[in-house]
Amino acid sequence: MSAPTGDIGLIGLAVMGQNLILNMNDKGFNVVCYNRTTSKVDAFLANEAKGTKVQGSHSIQELCSKLKTPRKIILLVKAGPAVDDFIKQLEPYLEKGDIVIDGGNSHYPDSIRRTHELEAKGLLFVGSGVSGGEEGARHGPSLMPGGSPAAWPSIKEIFQKTAAQVNGEPCCDWVGETGAGHYVKMVHNGIEYGDMQLIAEAYDILHRGLGLPEDEIADIFYKWNTGVLDSFLIDITANILKFKDDDGEPLVSKILDQAGQKGTGKWTAINALDAGMPVTLIGEAVFARCLSAIKAERTRASKVISGPQKEAFRGDKQQFIDDLEQALYASKIISYTQGFMLMRETAKELKWNLNYAGIAQMWRGGCIIKSVFLGDITAAYQKNGQLESLLFDDFFNKAVHKAQPGWRRIIAQAVLWGIPTPAFSTALAFFDGYRSEIVPANILQAQRDYFGAHTFKVLPGKENPRLKAGEDIHVNWTGRGGNVSASSYSA
Repeated sequence: MSAPTGDIGLIGLAVMGQNLILNMNDKGFNVVCYNRTTSKVDAFLANEAKGTKVQGSHSIQELCSKLKTPRKIILLVKAGPAVDDFIKQLEPYLEKGDIVIDGGNSHYPDSIRRTHELEAKGLLFVGSGVSGGEEGARHGPSLMPGGSPAAWPSIKEIFQKTAAQVNGEPCCDWVGETGAGHYVKMVHNGIEYGDMQLIAEAYDILHRGLGLPEDEIADIFYKWNTGVLDSFLIDITANILKFKDDDGEPLVSKILDQAGQKGTGKWTAINALDAGMPVTLIGEAVFARCLSAIKAERTRASKVISGPQKEAFRGDKQQFIDDLEQALYASKIISYTQGFMLMRETAKELKWNLNYAGIAQMWRGGCIIKSVFLGDITAAYQKNGQLESLLFDDFFNKAVHKAQPGWRRIIAQAVLWGIPTPAFSTALAFFDGYRSEIVPANILQAQRDYFGAHTFKVLPGKENPRLKAGEDIHVNWTGRGGNVSASSYSA
């Protein structure tokens, strides 16, 4: 039997798998493919992969036999049990040091578990985020690999050449240990939810508020795409707004206002709650989709619940549009600030060594949230790898302060119009809370102690013999309660 020539294997010939294979082939790598329905292998080789070096295989054993060692096999299958099932099928044909790569949208705890399970058997595991959709997969995605660090030297060249390139730099680097790759992809998707919701709210303000038609809004978005908001999502939204149905009407105006979701934004919001981090914008973006889903109920409510009388806008229209651009920019800064705060907290908890400048750099191209703005985030973390918050970086601090007046005017006007802005509003609320030395949590703590003896700590500088610094204090607020706190107990 001839020596194996395959550089990498890929299981799963849906559109992402096929495009990633063709991309790797273009970059000079010899790819061996396999699909559970083997007729798809033959069809792919006879059509899309015709004339390439791509090799097919009709069994897991054949796939493994065609790969050079250490074997590198990417799974692009449905997240969940299917990944574990294929890993089990692969194991008998793998040797020590071979690498299994999960490129699906797996939940990061599964990747943590799989890393430990495979390393215990002498194998290596990589859980890699892949972003950019089918277009990115074909021409250069953003790749976020994490897992067994020993795997990186073997896959580095393939991954970095296959990834999108920005200014000669690959949108791919090693993210971190165990589930770090899929974790960073999850946060990426949460930020994506936030970006999309902010853009939708900006459209709503221009359409329902100013009464502008889709063509005019598209032109505004095209203009924004030449400045600080230059990004993939702004660009495609302008294209969407310009797209006409066969009758000449904007197609977007005919689309049911009921959004779907795959769950990664929800995972981010749940992770934020578990970590105790105020990632409010992603949370509101998820809830906005949930609200959109109850269409029938909203339709009934619209008939019986009235809002403010709509008044025509009498101000400076161009100034308002400029304010909206700044509001969108400032809210975006808050969303990314929150996302990086969440990653920092989880990295601390799980003892991951995340490279935040590298993560921002990976997102500059190939992925759905790619934007000029991510170059500024990269620069901020290159300057200070331990940066607690983007709002402490001079560039972003100045940008938010410049945007602040217009940001407030936009939200105030939207409230007067009765147009919901959950993402814009929560971004500003976080900003105002974050910059407040004192927040009203003293009332919450007093209430908790009053009804549940949950105790409180005293404010520095307000200590006295009764209120001692650093102690958990319970007060008998009514004179009828006892002096035992909820955290005290007798053996």
